[in-house]
Parts: sequence; C-alpha cells; structure tokens
Amino acid sequence: MAPPHKLFLLAIAFAIIVTATTVHGRHNGAKDIVHSSCEHASYPSLCVRTLSSYSGPTITNRRDLAQAAVKISLAHAQSAAKQLTVVRDSVGKKRQEKAALVDCVEMIGDSVDELSRTLGVLKHLRVSGGSSKEFRWQMSNAQTWASAALTDDDTCLDGFEEFDGDIKTEVKQWMTKVARVTSNALYMINQLDETRGKPHDVHL
Repeated sequence: MAPPHKLFLLAIAFAIIVTATTVHGRHNGAKDIVHSSCEHASYPSLCVRTLSSYSGPTITNRRDLAQAAVKISLAHAQSAAKQLTVVRDSVGKKRQEKAALVDCVEMIGDSVDELSRTLGVLKHLRVSGGSSKEFRWQMSNAQTWASAALTDDDTCLDGFEEFDGDIKTEVKQWMTKVARVTSNALYMINQLDETRGKPHDVHL
C-alpha cells in the first residue's frame, strides 16, 4: 500500500484533473450552444462574437442564452446612452442636430429601461413547473419589451437621416451596434419561446 502522503497527493491530482475536465466540458458546451443558436440570428457573426466573449454565468441552456444576449444588449445601450448624453451636452443649441440628439437620448433611455424590464422577466421565467399560460404571458412581456427597445433604437437612427458630418457618423456607429445586438437578443427570446428552454441544454 502506498504511503499516506502519496495517497494524499494522488487524491489532489485526481481532483485537479476532474475539475479541469468539468470546466473544459462546460466551456465546450457553452461554445456549442452559442454557435448553433446564432446560426440563424439576425447578425450571426456579431451574435457569436458577443456571446462567446460573454463573461457572465456559464451558458447551459436557451434561457441562459437569452439572458446573456439581453445583458449584452443592455450594456451596449447603457454605453451608447452615456456617449450620446456627452455629445448632446456639448452641441450648441443652434446646431441642427441638437433636437435629434435630445430625442435620441430620450429614445436610448427608454431602450435601457425596456431592456432592463426584459431581463427582469427572463430572470423569473418559469420554463418548467409552471403552467403553459403563465409561460406564454411571461414570454409575451419579454418579447414586447425587447421589441419596443429595438423600435427606440431604430427611431433614434431615423432622426439623423437628413444630416451629414461627424455627429451623424458617431451616432450611427453607436446606435447601429445597439440595434443589432438588440435584434439578436430578440431572436434568442423568440427561440426560447418556441422551445420553452428545454432543447439544447448542455449536459456534462
């Protein structure tokens, strides 16, 4: 029989191997579900890139995926809101873009609120154990809020159609990114509605 200290070292080594294997399996599982779910998203490449670099909780099913997508969208919207506010406050009242910037800041503020509500619904979503009616009601709310957020993003962009210059370029860059990740988030929510979060779970 091996000495006690050697058995102890072997136990530690075994535990390290098991932990590494489990973590690796979770990583691969999350990667697989991201790639398969993003395949038919509105913006597949952006979908894969943003969700693959997501640093939140491990993605193990479609509900996790939808929550991650909404969190990403919310983060982009909050960042754009700060940038737009700075530009709005720095532009003189006589500039033609001023009114469009004021409206856009309001729109992106609404979008942030709507995405926050969407995330709140998804966090309390009952994909199992609850009634079908309850699930449909929750999903309807999530879809409504996410759709409203996307509409606000597009409305902000529309307000700059008649302008040219650096301000329009910056706003278009920020808001296009927000609109695209929001569109992908809405797609993930719709996929969750179709599957009720059950298919594509990651089993280790």
